[in-house]
Amino acid sequence: MDEYRSTYPVWKICHALEVSKSGYYSWKRRPKSHRSIDNDNLLIEIKQIFAEHNSNYGSPRIYNALWKADITCSLNRVARLMRKDNLVAVHKRKFRATTNSRHNWPVAPNLLQRNFITDKPNKIWVSDITYIWTWEGWLYLAFVLDLYYRGVVGLAMSENITDELTQNALKQAVMRHNPPEGLIHHSDRGSQYASGDYQELLKKYQIIPSMSRKGDCWDNAVGESFVHTLKVEKINRYRFKTREEAKREIFEYAEIYYNRKRAHSSLGYMSPFEFEKQFFTSLQTVH
Repeated sequence: MDEYRSTYPVWKICHALEVSKSGYYSWKRRPKSHRSIDNDNLLIEIKQIFAEHNSNYGSPRIYNALWKADITCSLNRVARLMRKDNLVAVHKRKFRATTNSRHNWPVAPNLLQRNFITDKPNKIWVSDITYIWTWEGWLYLAFVLDLYYRGVVGLAMSENITDELTQNALKQAVMRHNPPEGLIHHSDRGSQYASGDYQELLKKYQIIPSMSRKGDCWDNAVGESFVHTLKVEKINRYRFKTREEAKREIFEYAEIYYNRKRAHSSLGYMSPFEFEKQFFTSLQTVH
């Protein structure tokens, strides 16, 4: 009733709802129940997490964030309070491919066969390319992810979609993580990955190439998923004036937010760095 009091007089609302004015005012004077007070306090916590993650979190991730903070509640309760307060996470949109698979370079076999589970870091990396519009024109992004903990291990951006773009992302990943011989590198079969120079770089680092089947984005679902998340949570919500501004924002999103803070459902609602840290901690415990 309170929602309509600014539009209609109380007596008219009471008449429409078939309740008495005295009954309505008696209800208004009644003190809040303990449950209602608990819900108000829980909603404050929910709003804080929702704002901290820039409206990216839906009820499952917020529920897990509350659980980590030792706040006891159910997932259904979180979802109900969010619906009541119109807290809706940003929705995902469709994406399109950016790499060019029409070339004469040889392609590597698909070693993953859509098996995106591995038992340790630096065993399988996946790579892809996406694009960002700025007022200065397009900015292209190449990245490398570690399949075990889904973290960004290599990142490169340029105004041109060149072979150097993907090579720089790979070089950064190798420099930061020094992977062992035999690591598998999976990508689509775009010319930037199939080129002789890129394949020579893989050989130099003793990395084994693997490529998706032609035109099948599901063969690189983890890379596509990162692109999708990046577009929904950052790129599609901003209008970048310059390429440099876009580079700063995307670097901060990937390195500060995505790697260190954002909970992943596939990682038991841990961030990539938390999941990686748990792996190395378990190794120390064993030894």
